Amino acid sequence: MTTTDAPAALTYLRPATATDAGLSAEFQPVFDRIAEGNVAREKARIFPHEQVQWLKDAGLGRIRIPVERGGFGASLEQTFALLADLAEADPNVAHIWRNHLAFVEDRLNAAPSATNDRWIHRFLDGEFVGGGWTEANNGTFANLKTTVRKEGDGWLVSGAKFYATGSLYADWLDVLGKGDGDTVLTALVRRDDPGVQLVDDWTGFGQRTTASGSATYTDVPAAEGDVFPAGERFVYQGHFYQTAMLSVLTGITRAALRDGTSALKARGRNYPQALDPDPVHDGQLLQVIGQVSVHAFAAGAALREAARSIDTVAAAVASGDEALRQERVLRTEVAVAQAQLTIIEAALQATTTVFDALGASGVSEKLLLDRHWRNARTLASHNPRVYKARILGDWIVNGADPVPNLAFVDRGGQGN
Repeated sequence: MTTTDAPAALTYLRPATATDAGLSAEFQPVFDRIAEGNVAREKARIFPHEQVQWLKDAGLGRIRIPVERGGFGASLEQTFALLADLAEADPNVAHIWRNHLAFVEDRLNAAPSATNDRWIHRFLDGEFVGGGWTEANNGTFANLKTTVRKEGDGWLVSGAKFYATGSLYADWLDVLGKGDGDTVLTALVRRDDPGVQLVDDWTGFGQRTTASGSATYTDVPAAEGDVFPAGERFVYQGHFYQTAMLSVLTGITRAALRDGTSALKARGRNYPQALDPDPVHDGQLLQVIGQVSVHAFAAGAALREAARSIDTVAAAVASGDEALRQERVLRTEVAVAQAQLTIIEAALQATTTVFDALGASGVSEKLLLDRHWRNARTLASHNPRVYKARILGDWIVNGADPVPNLAFVDRGGQGN
């Protein structure tokens, strides 16, 4: 077979070509700038529009796009590692990117076409996608009230959504709704359409600047090429969404270690019961910081392992080997569930026990160390970890399939 006879690619997915060092050199300076104002934004609930724009300008939205198409050619492992680095700087900003990166991944999994080429170009131009899937108290997607109905050459979207993370920063909104009959569709609509109303009514005590409020759609138009059957979304999207959230939790755990260490170094006195009058030489306080470092290490290791597993699924999708894809999806379900349990536990432990090394000065509003626990607890509440260990045990002992029968709707933490 000559090169001109080579079979057409099944998707836009390609083997990763980026290096960790190259990606860090590109993005870490931007992350450092974002970190500088994190505490001030938390205190005043200032939305990070400027910081999100910095990342758009730096090209974070095209990190997974192959180099030959204008992206950075990063693997999923590299992508989630970078997201954790960003979360260490500001977990709100990192969480804002979750829906955009997932939709980019969805289009990379799609078959090459003029429509999908157009989406790739939109990503390259810096256009940003926010989310609009979840409806209040709708236990299953069979109960969707939002509709995506055919109208002439296009579609009209009407309904109401909650947990619309990142929407206030977006150019496009990814909205799930019922089509004809039992069909479920996702429609991409323009954020600035007059039929779109976004309300900042997120009442959670953490992740307060992610724009995770309500969204209402009233006869919002969607073009023919911007509506897709939800059942055709990329097969590992639940794993992607969950691991993106775990990246943010990993970054929070590191931030707790960073800020706890700085606060301990700044302590001027110690308790009478202490092993040393100088806090930085008190063995018990050093032990606390050492244990927090273990939590940070465990979170990072678990994140890498889960992300590497998802990379194997993406490779199987690109190859077109259905049996291999199914096998790897099952293994990845186990890996991501194990990572979820590891990382949530690490984050909640680190953000709580770090105060044991700090004394009363550690609860100062000037330090705002409570933000780490509030943000971690909020993210950990998005997906029911209480069930995961049981499911894993049933798989290990009885061989029960750990992959939930949720098809396209398992988005790894969009529930309430």
